[in-house]
Amino acid sequence: MRATATAQKRSHLLKLFRYSALSVFFTALTFVGLALLVGVLNFPAGWSNFVVVGATIPLAFELNRRWVWSAPGGKWWRTPEVIPFGAFSLVALALSTFLVHQTGLAFAHWSRSGRAVAVEAASLASFGSLWLIEYVFLDRILFRSRPAS
Repeated sequence: MRATATAQKRSHLLKLFRYSALSVFFTALTFVGLALLVGVLNFPAGWSNFVVVGATIPLAFELNRRWVWSAPGGKWWRTPEVIPFGAFSLVALALSTFLVHQTGLAFAHWSRSGRAVAVEAASLASFGSLWLIEYVFLDRILFRSRPAS
């Protein structure tokens, strides 16, 4: 019994570590994309966030499904988890885009690099606030271990 509890703790910690590593990866990817689009190309902050974050959703789903939760399945678009994951991701995308857009407007008078930093801070704050909620959603609901039939 004790060995099982220890194995479960290790499994949970490994999932948490992998989920955190993916979060760092996608945060860095978002920062690079926002820096390029907002800071270098002077694109509107909201649209830049929408493009960068929206483009990463399929990859985030696949990496979370296979690497973090080791969920079985074939093509990602045929798995039952894709709709709930997509819905959660779209809510997160809408929240982050709204906050990034408002930040972009509020700091429009700043330099491009200053505005890019403010926009990245807004993005980090929005996704940081959802980080734990998403982990619990993915771990306890979407990719939860199901007893063998």
